[in-house]
Amino acid sequence: MTEPLHPEAAVIRPLVDGDWDAVAELERDAYGSIGLSEGRAALQARANASPATCFTLDLGLRTVGYVLALPYPAFRCPGLGRAEEASRTVPSAAEGNLHLHDIVVAGPLRRRGLAQHLLHHLGRIARARGDARISLVSVGGSEGFWSARGFVPHPRIVPAESGYGAGAVYMSKPVRAPGPASAPAGAPRRGPAMHHEVR
Repeated sequence: MTEPLHPEAAVIRPLVDGDWDAVAELERDAYGSIGLSEGRAALQARANASPATCFTLDLGLRTVGYVLALPYPAFRCPGLGRAEEASRTVPSAAEGNLHLHDIVVAGPLRRRGLAQHLLHHLGRIARARGDARISLVSVGGSEGFWSARGFVPHPRIVPAESGYGAGAVYMSKPVRAPGPASAPAGAPRRGPAMHHEVR
């Protein structure tokens, strides 16, 4: 059984220009084998659209994970690999919905609570922004993983031409205020081999 990592061992920080080689490599490793890798330009366009909602996860001197999220209209999703779409000014209709486009943890460190740590951090950002919901597109058979974390599927939202592949499902959940019943920020949870599985 893999031991969970203590959250204090991992540092979450904003993305900076020097991170892109590591981020592009993590993304390629996570999605290349299933044909969903977007490439560096598209990833950078997502981050440029909303730098305050994108961040990395470091262990020591190594970047081992990242999150790309951006305000986006509810019940719509950015087309996969379309950098020009993400680089446009985010429409005002996006207010209230934060779209989790990408969450990746390095392969050897999955199933150790790091993805959950990233999700808790994203939830704190969404609450601070006043967002009502967080949305995502589940890919690669990860719908069960996201359902276990409170995301509800909304069928027939993801267009066939969006590039997410067969079986992609749009999902969302409300942003809730923290309370005594909330799990600790670093509580380990079991997840799929690939935590990301979202576009």
